[in-house]
Amino acid sequence: MSALRRITNLFQRSKLDKEIEAELSAHIEMRAADNVAAGMPPDEARREALLRFGNRTVLKERVTAADAQTFVDSLWQDLRYGLRMLRKSPGFTAVAILTLALGIGANTSLFSVVNAVLLNPLPYPHPNQLVSVDTLYSDGAHNNISYPDFLDWLRDNHSFSSLAAYKTCCGFNWTGKTDAQRLSSVEVSASFFPTLGVVPILGRNFSPSEDQLNGPPAVILSNGFWKSKFASAPDVIGKTMNLDGTDYRIAGVLPASFYFCCANFNFVPGDVYVPLGADKGFFMQDRKIHSGIWAVGRITDGITVARARADMARVARNLAATYPEADKGTGIAVTPLKQEMVGAIEPLLLILLAAVGFVLLIACANVANLLLARSTGRAREFAIRAALGASQGRIVCQLLAESVLLAVAGGTLGLLLAWWGTTAALAVLPSTLPRANDVRIDPHVLLFTVVISLAAGILFGLAPALKTSHPDLHETLKEGGRGGSGGRYRTQGVFVIVEMALAVVLLIGAGLTIRTLARLWSVNPGFDPHNVLSFSVGLPPSIVNTNATTIRAELGQLTDKVAAVPGVTAVALLNEAPLTGNYSGLPFWLEEKPKPANENDMPEAIWSIVSRDYLKAMRIPLLRGRFLGPQDDTDSPRICVVDEDFAREHFGSQDPIGKHINFDLILKGQFEIVGVVGHINQYGLDESGALYSEFYTPVLQLPDATIQQFASSPGYILRTAGPPDAIIGAIRNAVRDFNSKAVLFDPETMDHIVSQTLASRRFAMILLAAFAVVALLLSSIGIYGVISYIARQRTREIGIRIALGAQRRDVLRIVLGQGTKVALLGVAIGLAAAAGLTQLMTGIIYGVSATDPITFIGVAIVLTVVALVACYIPARRAMRADPMVALRYE
Repeated sequence: MSALRRITNLFQRSKLDKEIEAELSAHIEMRAADNVAAGMPPDEARREALLRFGNRTVLKERVTAADAQTFVDSLWQDLRYGLRMLRKSPGFTAVAILTLALGIGANTSLFSVVNAVLLNPLPYPHPNQLVSVDTLYSDGAHNNISYPDFLDWLRDNHSFSSLAAYKTCCGFNWTGKTDAQRLSSVEVSASFFPTLGVVPILGRNFSPSEDQLNGPPAVILSNGFWKSKFASAPDVIGKTMNLDGTDYRIAGVLPASFYFCCANFNFVPGDVYVPLGADKGFFMQDRKIHSGIWAVGRITDGITVARARADMARVARNLAATYPEADKGTGIAVTPLKQEMVGAIEPLLLILLAAVGFVLLIACANVANLLLARSTGRAREFAIRAALGASQGRIVCQLLAESVLLAVAGGTLGLLLAWWGTTAALAVLPSTLPRANDVRIDPHVLLFTVVISLAAGILFGLAPALKTSHPDLHETLKEGGRGGSGGRYRTQGVFVIVEMALAVVLLIGAGLTIRTLARLWSVNPGFDPHNVLSFSVGLPPSIVNTNATTIRAELGQLTDKVAAVPGVTAVALLNEAPLTGNYSGLPFWLEEKPKPANENDMPEAIWSIVSRDYLKAMRIPLLRGRFLGPQDDTDSPRICVVDEDFAREHFGSQDPIGKHINFDLILKGQFEIVGVVGHINQYGLDESGALYSEFYTPVLQLPDATIQQFASSPGYILRTAGPPDAIIGAIRNAVRDFNSKAVLFDPETMDHIVSQTLASRRFAMILLAAFAVVALLLSSIGIYGVISYIARQRTREIGIRIALGAQRRDVLRIVLGQGTKVALLGVAIGLAAAAGLTQLMTGIIYGVSATDPITFIGVAIVLTVVALVACYIPARRAMRADPMVALRYE
């Protein structure tokens, strides 16, 4: 763009030089001709003419400088005059500036979010080289990876300068100077922080020796944890922390700016980070188990993403050939990290940015209408200026200068509103929004504000300026500035039509999101979330590290302790609460079918580990057979319960009770189906997850190795007689009474969990509804202003009509009819535009179509009624006009 501008400037300068050169040559030739006429020889005459004019280069520079000075003087004069005219009309100026400030402020505020999330590069060195690397299934779905597969990727790839793995783990009980505390933790490979280019502000990264089984325990602290728990002590490096009974040596402290997330994985910033390779879980050595591990890589310089994908496809083929039971039928997905982080939220933010752009256009149309009405009163002024020799361009420049002044003032005030608006937006942003911490008013946002302010000034000022720049001098001077032309009425009508159409689109968008939320709130999740509390307990090593029999007994005692708390009506153990998005899928095959050749050919369902009172706590209906009971322990036959979707999908019309399911991972063996329960929406109220059907197995029948893993942080769900928040303290005391080193953490009511699943849609609804209300207000003000202006301009005509016998209701019908035509045309155009534009919202609406007739008809009626009310006020005023006053009106 800068090169094009330089070329354009050079062309314009060359053209100006040629014009000056031609004019100078003409003057020289004229002087030489005069000298010849006076009797000089031609050579001497031309020489004298050249000497008289002097150095031509200096002359050209003086002329150019004078031309530039003239332009600057004219611009300064226009700005001063425009400022003086705006000060003479404080009411008009205030309304115009406030209208623009509203539109510009809203745009700036939302752009600050879009800029931080979508436009700014990721906060890492050379962010374009970073990619997410996941397991890829044949249906295009991405999944986490097994640790053995990651190690093979690390060895066999030829495209990455570094490749790292990470996973959120269960956390640690930290035994510090006070009571035990629960810390959130993330397991990362030694290459994780170097891959991202993150350097600890204190200490170092993990060493390869620490990132392996039985390596020396090491921990890296987050910046916030270091500040809050260690008071930013610089000598913390080398000290130890007791985590779950093991002393970890502090290796480093991360910078405060560190942030990482991915759309396919809810990366929770940890209090502490520990080496992934040191994890002693049995699943770390099983290639068939995908245990929540994800990978991120940095592509080598000169390697493209396409080439990296081809290289990893080769790696996947080799693994499928070597380990067909685990890896056959899977590939490896390589996705730019920024796309992985923000891809899911991008459509929503772009829709909201377009919506707030509509608000700015409506504001511009409103101000343009104000300027048109104001310019009518100045018609005589411009006619006199034109009669005295002012050019059309000079008048246009004068009016544009006034428009730009309004836009700059509106932009300045809008920027102040944006500071407040950005803070308000952060308050309603969904917690899962990536990069929310980066949202701020930065230089890019300031530049955006300047650009849209100037663009708005030119946009809303151009039409009135062009309309006023070529007046009919004879008619205008004869009328004395009495009225405007029908053409001006038409121009104002066009602006109102545009406002109404844009308002219709925004109102329909808001209506669709409101109806979506209403539909989602009315969805039956399959359980009763009211008065239900979910929490987890971090048990101490003295329990977790004992034998499986002791662990089962201790879990039973803890459950009894919690159940004895007054107000608790039912309590159950579980691995993950519904709607939290953290579920385990387990492959299986049915008893009457042969075992598939590899795991990826098996069907998969959500695996929930629960205890016997789970149905009672969640109020899930039992449809057939029985649920888990106290008799379902390690000494009894292994059983499971399936949900109605599982029964319908895999057994059709057959009764599944008594049938058997086979498992090859973790559970390893055959389980008898003893009951069928109602389906619950595990992935969200709209069930957008990949897995739907579900089966339940008893906690007490978990294999010994798995029960130990489960016991590190067992989850609980309980129902209370009243609000759960009131007894959290009592439950915490019960956990402490059970074991002083046990820690209750992450308590959440199910009502809050349900509400969080709607966070992104609620965010869209709040903003779209706010934009729609502003659009409705501006549009109604716009049509009111135009009809009021036209009614005032037709005062003399109305007086004549009344004097000639017209009824006042006829006047009402004429004025109201004019406004109604404009409103209905705007509504019709808006409905047509919305029918196409709302197709872009299919990803954020649920239960309603993009062309929902109820929403479309409702919006059309509401906007038409509002427009009629806005038209009725000036129409009623015109109807009451006194004929004698109107006939004398000038």
